[in-house]
Amino acid sequence: MTLPFLPFTRPEIDESAIAAVADVLRSGWITTGPRAQAFEAALSSLFGGRPVRCFSNGTATLEVALRIAGIGPGDEVITTPLTWVATANVIVAVGATPVFVDVDPVTRNLDLDAVEAAITPRTRALMPVHLAGLPVDMDRLAAIARRHSLRVIEDAAQAIDARWVSPGSVGRVRGVEEGQRIGAIGDLVSFSFQANKNLTCAEGGCLVFNTEEEAARAERLRLQGIVRSGWDGLEMDEPGGKSNLSDVHAAIGLAQLDRLPEITARRAQWAAQYLERLNASGLQDLGVELPTPLASVGGITNWHLFQVVLPAERLSGGRAAVMRHLKEAGIGTGVHYPAVHLLNFYRRQGWRPGQLPIAERIGRGTLTLPLFPAMSEADVERVCQQLDHACRLLLS
Repeated sequence: MTLPFLPFTRPEIDESAIAAVADVLRSGWITTGPRAQAFEAALSSLFGGRPVRCFSNGTATLEVALRIAGIGPGDEVITTPLTWVATANVIVAVGATPVFVDVDPVTRNLDLDAVEAAITPRTRALMPVHLAGLPVDMDRLAAIARRHSLRVIEDAAQAIDARWVSPGSVGRVRGVEEGQRIGAIGDLVSFSFQANKNLTCAEGGCLVFNTEEEAARAERLRLQGIVRSGWDGLEMDEPGGKSNLSDVHAAIGLAQLDRLPEITARRAQWAAQYLERLNASGLQDLGVELPTPLASVGGITNWHLFQVVLPAERLSGGRAAVMRHLKEAGIGTGVHYPAVHLLNFYRRQGWRPGQLPIAERIGRGTLTLPLFPAMSEADVERVCQQLDHACRLLLS
């Protein structure tokens, strides 16, 4: 019997979201309006009452955050090479220079020792990424920023409902360490609601602020910088873009938000099964690296992605051969991410292989396995069996 193809992700859209979109379409008001405002209010509540503004995508949120932080030509922003290219590209877009530093081999997030060593008089901001939904050490990150008077712009695109547990401030709910949600703490925090995110609007994003003044400026920047439009004419203090979130997309987000605890719990269930099965398989003895367990580094991941790191140099045909094997078995995979500093554009800025060896090794070997709420135990078992078979077949 041929099994159906298992993608590495699938959006979790239910009938309530479909009905909500239909209601918006029938309402006659489909651009930014009451649903977008309701979505912003609900997100603000999720993040402890902090001001929130929604955007059409999670790249615009990062660029607006940089502008609000005053980052521009001549400035440096320290960030990670293990990320989607947007993280670095927005730094370039505002005229600043991305400074990549290496990552921790266990968490795959920024190595904060390397961050501190890379700070220069031109450094104006830090842009960490909570890779795959596992938080960076928020306490130490904040301490570094305070010590050097830097802004922190968190790329939390993958981290909705992830949490940080500070030592000595652990709350417990039903025996689970809860901590604080990413977004409820920190400086400027950017989320994405793109199609493959744990909470999706199809496309969208939001930015969490410290003050209503920052939020009001972001609201202007997402709509051409306009400060007044109407009977008294048009006025603009600074140029902005066009990145407002429509009510159609907000309706999907509101329906998703109602189900966020369920979505997070189901992803954790399948991740736990992956860890149990792969730990028992012996693949780690062959050099396959698994993601770090849930709370061993102070962060509670939302399991946005389940990534293994393959010993690519020892695989006959490399990572691509494992991906082909899995595809032939009806299993989709992803690569999140190749090291950004080795892409052509950044090589032309002077970056070279060997400068960030840990990120480069992980970037060569990382493989994203299927993980989404609608999976089954049989799906996880199938992936584990085929991954085990492929690695043992191809390892030399």
